[in-house]
Amino acid sequence: MSQHVPPQVTGPTGPGTPRSAGPTRTGRHPHKHALDVAHPPPGPGNTRAVLLPVAVVLLVGAVFVSVYLAAFHAPEPHRLRVGTTETGTAQAHLNQDLERVAPGGFTMETYPDESAARDAVQDRQVYAAYLGDGRLLYGSANGAAVTATVTTAFGTVAHAERHELAVEDVAPAAAGDTRGLSVFYAAFGLVLAGYLFGMTTYQLAPRLQYRWRMASLALFGIVGGLLIATIAGSTGFGALPGPFLPLVAVVSLMGAAVAATTMVLLRLFGSAGVTLASILMLILGNSTSGGIMPSAYLPDWLRPLSGILPVGVGVRAMQGLSRFQDDGLARALVILPVWVLGAILVLYLKDVFRRGPQAVTPAPQSAAEAVPVPGPAAG
Repeated sequence: MSQHVPPQVTGPTGPGTPRSAGPTRTGRHPHKHALDVAHPPPGPGNTRAVLLPVAVVLLVGAVFVSVYLAAFHAPEPHRLRVGTTETGTAQAHLNQDLERVAPGGFTMETYPDESAARDAVQDRQVYAAYLGDGRLLYGSANGAAVTATVTTAFGTVAHAERHELAVEDVAPAAAGDTRGLSVFYAAFGLVLAGYLFGMTTYQLAPRLQYRWRMASLALFGIVGGLLIATIAGSTGFGALPGPFLPLVAVVSLMGAAVAATTMVLLRLFGSAGVTLASILMLILGNSTSGGIMPSAYLPDWLRPLSGILPVGVGVRAMQGLSRFQDDGLARALVILPVWVLGAILVLYLKDVFRRGPQAVTPAPQSAAEAVPVPGPAAG
């Protein structure tokens, strides 16, 4: 009597296939849990990861557009300093004519003679000086915007006096900087480099000892100053033809100030510090630098930043070294070291003093996140 053998089934449930390969009694696939782990359902963490980068980059973009449009979409002078050798009734008529052309646009200084007025324009104590009889001293190194403003305004004054305006450029732009914008782009490049250095130093070397991190900061500042002064100075494009070593000193301090401040913001606020540094150094710093046009053209709420933030202080000194008899240099040599030394002290307190000399400095978790870098304004 032969024994009945059930037929073999081939396929997924055939011989050699584990029983668990097919559906279970509950009807669920045995690998369903593994699939759930690989593709977890949406949760609060995923929502944050989706929305936060969008919010951060759009905030930076919105601030950039708002600040630059506020500064440059319709620039008008506000108490732009000009001078004159006229006195008495002639000066009163001059003030009235200027007020009629641009209400609140100018503030007047009086000089005893042409020589004093010429020196004032060359030192950038004033941006132009009217000598009467239609004669105007100005400096094209101040940029096209200032030149257009003063020639238009004083052209109207001369016409009212029945004169043709006769201009003399006593502070000409450098041959390599015919539009007066090179200092802005040179400064922007260094500020961008300082911002990136401040971010990447903690990303690439989160455990680097404090003294070596400060050595890296000093190296960045010195080499950055040498590079920018060489490229933009007399040996390069000729856009900043000032004395080489003072130019290196100013540019180095400006770059170090931006880099050190970015490091401080990153250490104090973590990933939020990247956004804060982008807004403070790149957007507010560059828009108020005076590299495109003087701070007198800025809105009241932006104007004070030009004389405080490292970029504006550095740009004025770079311009002064190149064309305006060292205007702004003394101020830069005081304010820029304050920024650098203040940031170094904060970093010391954060990385060494409060944690001990053997402390390890962790890298901010989100410092490596890509943050769009606002570009320079079109000149």
